[in-house]
Amino acid sequence: MAGIFPQPIADLPQADIPLEGISAYLSQSETHQIIFMEFENEVDLPEHAHAAQVGFVLEGRIDLVIDGEKRAYSKGERYYIPAGVPHSGKIHAGYADITFFDEPGRYSKK
Repeated sequence: MAGIFPQPIADLPQADIPLEGISAYLSQSETHQIIFMEFENEVDLPEHAHAAQVGFVLEGRIDLVIDGEKRAYSKGERYYIPAGVPHSGKIHAGYADITFFDEPGRYSKK
């Protein structure tokens, strides 16, 4: 997959996210994680919940159902999922974003 992220980000450790066709780079902090993600394939996300999440869409589209409300987000938009709120969605092929997780252990390094 031709990456959209420049070398300093591509040099970060890869995040261990169990989805096919994803490139994910992990910026780790003691209090949170920032993941730089791009998706080669379409992905359906089953309903789940965790700590707060904020996403900044760089390319493509993601359809999210957050606490029962469905909305599509595309390039230049951002979404917010409060802590503990159930959400699900569909990530379309070609999607890329920067996602902030308000928990330091959301994903581990590959």
